[in-house]
Amino acid sequence: MVENFQLETVKLMFLFNIFGFGLVFFSTYFLHNPMTRLHILGYICMGFSLSVFAAPLAIVRKVIKTKSVEFMPFTLSVFLTVGAVMWFFYGLLLKDMNIAVPNVLGFIFGILQMILYAIYKNHPKKMVVEDPKLQLSDQHIVDVIKLESVVSSDVNTTAPQPYESRGRGGVEAQNTKEKTSDASQKV
Repeated sequence: MVENFQLETVKLMFLFNIFGFGLVFFSTYFLHNPMTRLHILGYICMGFSLSVFAAPLAIVRKVIKTKSVEFMPFTLSVFLTVGAVMWFFYGLLLKDMNIAVPNVLGFIFGILQMILYAIYKNHPKKMVVEDPKLQLSDQHIVDVIKLESVVSSDVNTTAPQPYESRGRGGVEAQNTKEKTSDASQKV
């Protein structure tokens, strides 16, 4: 499962970082008017900026449904809101609407998240009801030490031993018996 997650992450990185950048670059590079190129690039950046502010909203439904804020970090909401305010003023002073507009929405989304946090932060957590079939009872627990003494009372192992009777320096298998006390000392 971890390998599948890593593969999916590599695919998404390739899609957005390589293909996405290539698409943006080649769609704007061949435009002859620099102002048109700049406006199109500004709209593309505005779209990505809005997606950054809207991404944490995916958890809002879960917060409302579970009435728990354990999946929504408060510090992320605060710093997204503060960052949105700062970038809004920067875009406003530069008179660049491609910077100012998405940050207004970022400010609104951040305030919404902080309001939800304030509403549900002291709400009692729901108890998760477990399936009784999945619970272990005492009768299924096996003591490993007791099991070891039953299984390994006479252990036969085959260990390669050098032999020199024929003068070839080969390896000959030799059966050895270990007692339970020797096996338990090794563990």
